[in-house]
Amino acid sequence: MLVSVVLQLVYVTKFFWWETGYFCSMDIQHDRAGYYICWGCLCWVPSIYASQAFYLVNHPLTLGRPLSLSILFFGLLMIYINYDSDRQRQAFRRNVKQKIWGKTPIKIDAEYTTTDGTKRQSVLLASGWWGMSRHFHYVPEILAAFCWSVPALFDNF
Repeated sequence: MLVSVVLQLVYVTKFFWWETGYFCSMDIQHDRAGYYICWGCLCWVPSIYASQAFYLVNHPLTLGRPLSLSILFFGLLMIYINYDSDRQRQAFRRNVKQKIWGKTPIKIDAEYTTTDGTKRQSVLLASGWWGMSRHFHYVPEILAAFCWSVPALFDNF
């Protein structure tokens, strides 16, 4: 249970430490404080994210030090990569000439039309973590959630 709780604590701490970075995300800029965002933050996240720890309270389990440390290390690495990919995007948006991994970033100039017919332009990062896939930051976030969830799975094998 300690692995699960530590990973969730680090994840939540990262969220509040990086809170200003989330204000620039599309979820906040597009949806603002609508039903989807409010329900997710007030209902979904507290109940779903805490369910593994709640399960482990009622079903204690000892994984052993090597496995626990492996899961903890991998989970912490995924949380860091998630943060770093968001940080890269924010740094690039502030300064498109900002070096990414020591190199000049590759950018995509994108034009789009909003639903009201307004034509807009945006610059997309195609270097660093964002050069690996379109929404790379979701990959380490899902893997971090797997790491804090996986201790609850061992009781069933």
